[in-house]
Amino acid sequence: TIGSTPVVSASANSLTIRGEGSNQTSVQQGLAKVFHSVDQTGTTTTLDSFNVSSVTDHTTGATTSSFSNNLNNVNYAYNLTRDRTGAQNGGVVQQSSSTTPQTTGLRYGCFNETFGSQDVDSVCLSIHGDLA
Repeated sequence: TIGSTPVVSASANSLTIRGEGSNQTSVQQGLAKVFHSVDQTGTTTTLDSFNVSSVTDHTTGATTSSFSNNLNNVNYAYNLTRDRTGAQNGGVVQQSSSTTPQTTGLRYGCFNETFGSQDVDSVCLSIHGDLA
């Protein structure tokens, strides 16, 4: 405690920490529920992951990360990034326009600077939301 305010409070299903001022922050809400780092070149492979059961290579630049534990709904926040090295200079990665986010996984695509599909050495996904 600091003064009469607890810094950490816990119950069976909740852990909160005092943040700035007297505000409490839920640890469960702030944790990433999924992260996935994928190499799309050659045979698509997982470089590192948490809560990912498999990776699917659909076509050049198009990948799905399937979750080990489903999310509660499709309103989760996701972040996608890709490397920018060598011949893979520039470009973007975005959630696939051919599918919507799913509670079981997320499909995404990588594109070069002229928006042509492109496999990259490292594309990364992180998701914050509620597990089912």
